[in-house]
Amino acid sequence: MECPSCHAEVAEGARFCSACGFELTRREDERRVVTVLFADIVGFTGLSEDRDPEQVKNLVDRCFALLADDITAFGGRVDKVVGDAIVALFGAPIAHDDDAERAVRAALRMQETVGRFDGETGVGMRLRIGINTGEVLVGGLSAGDDYTAMGDVVNTASRLQTTAEPGTVVVGTITHEATQEFIRYRSVGQLHARGRGHRVSGPRPVRAAGRTTSRGRAALRRT
Repeated sequence: MECPSCHAEVAEGARFCSACGFELTRREDERRVVTVLFADIVGFTGLSEDRDPEQVKNLVDRCFALLADDITAFGGRVDKVVGDAIVALFGAPIAHDDDAERAVRAALRMQETVGRFDGETGVGMRLRIGINTGEVLVGGLSAGDDYTAMGDVVNTASRLQTTAEPGTVVVGTITHEATQEFIRYRSVGQLHARGRGHRVSGPRPVRAAGRTTSRGRAALRRT
């Protein structure tokens, strides 16, 4: 039996893929607290203007393959790739106590990865990342049966991404509260996210600090 997500070989009757965590048997939709990571390539239009479409696709494919490795290394799952954006879930289908921290650490690693990739290719590629935590509805879509998350938490992660400076990460309030013991942040104040009727909090993580402990995760438990 082959996993439809990562194509790894899995045992007959398995509920989840042992390689990527993909749910092999569809369950009913359910509400879960997850951390959503939304990353977008900066300057994609400029990248596309002077290059053959095949060359652009190959560059994006190579970059996103590296970013997907960073996501899965921290226990996340790539939800979808849409054009020049990649969306990942931490906490679905498999949840951990420290999913918010995993997402932020993955995002910082992704920025390092893109920095190295840009140094090797010289294409001027940079990344903006927004991260948000909260309750979403997860399940399979009838069209294609793709497992995904839906809700305002996902929309806010996308909007936070638009407020980030190229090469940086911006997180929502709950993500910040759940990770501030383990991540060093720089305050950027209240941000006006495009498409939102109110300002959103957007502290910027700058580096990981210390080891993961069981403390500091009360913010997630309160949701």
